[in-house]
Amino acid sequence: MTSDFQPRPADRFTFGLWTVGNVGRDPFGEATRPGFSAPHIVQKLAELGAYGVNLHDNDLVPIDASAGERDRLVAEFQQALSDHGLVVPMATTNLFSDPVFKDGAFTSADARVRAYALQKTMHSMDLGHELGAQTYVFWGGREGTEVDASGKLLDALAWFRDSLNFLAEYSQSQGYGYRFALEPKPNEPRGDIFFPTAGSMLGFIATLDQPELFGVNPEFAHDTMAGLNFAHAVAQIIDAGKLFHIDLNDQKPGRFDQDLRFGAENLKTAFFLVKLLEDSGYDGPRHFDAHALRTEDEAGVWAFARGCMRTYLILRDRARQFNEDPEIQAALAAYRVEDAELSSLTRQFSPENAQALKNRTFDRALLGQRGPGLEHLDQLTVELLLGVR
Repeated sequence: MTSDFQPRPADRFTFGLWTVGNVGRDPFGEATRPGFSAPHIVQKLAELGAYGVNLHDNDLVPIDASAGERDRLVAEFQQALSDHGLVVPMATTNLFSDPVFKDGAFTSADARVRAYALQKTMHSMDLGHELGAQTYVFWGGREGTEVDASGKLLDALAWFRDSLNFLAEYSQSQGYGYRFALEPKPNEPRGDIFFPTAGSMLGFIATLDQPELFGVNPEFAHDTMAGLNFAHAVAQIIDAGKLFHIDLNDQKPGRFDQDLRFGAENLKTAFFLVKLLEDSGYDGPRHFDAHALRTEDEAGVWAFARGCMRTYLILRDRARQFNEDPEIQAALAAYRVEDAELSSLTRQFSPENAQALKNRTFDRALLGQRGPGLEHLDQLTVELLLGVR
């Protein structure tokens, strides 16, 4: 492999303990490889050039661990982080694995479950702060329904809102300073998950007591499995100023949540996503929420992790080439037709601008005949990605 695309901490690549620690279990088969300790994961990621590692609470501390065991595991993890120079930018809570959450956590119809979910999350926020996390993600994997006969839809939205408002206040009272990122997904493991898309999350955030503390954590696979264009969703989130974190992976449309290696399937979408992130100036972590194929042993796991980062770097370089390619830039310039007078009229409403625009004569037939050259532009993009430009 060329050394030009070797990851470095400055690239801000992160993985979760649950990603490279995935043991290859699926609904039809048992684990195909052993799990790794958190310190071992830290060591290997550091060797590969990663910037940090993220975690759910129970990725590090088992749900039934004693206080002594908890402190030992946290201390060993912190020592590994210090030894190998990795950081923990993001933390989150597992509110989906334990049977207590089978019908939701913050949206459970059982007030006892909702209260336990808040308790568990506060403890997890304490842990995240102890490890230095600045972003806290909420993925509501069990916040949804299989059937709607329960009639709880409006109540569930209110319960979810109350929980997030409570936790934001808790963060402030403790001086944690978290920014919260809400992660949308349309389905799986529930039949239908509440807040399935970026737009629904953005709409919900506006109803919270302190919306400025909340943003979105979009995931490539979640949009792709529903047949949506992930780059479009991320653009909407950036436009709203709400891209607080991002999960990178890949996915075949219409399949179960595969969490494939970044760039493994939808290379063109991955390219435009990388270009969007780099051109927009996004400076947060590039988090790979993916895992190695079930077929792989430990060597395959680290090959997978290296591949995620390497593909991002290659696509980042291709985005630079795209922005510097004279023929591509000429095609883009030809695609965009600028008119200073019309831009002035349409940029902001005034009665005068409205009247001038109403009086304007447009050659509708001529406008309809124009070919914008998108076939040519798309072919140039494909050739760039194939390495012949």
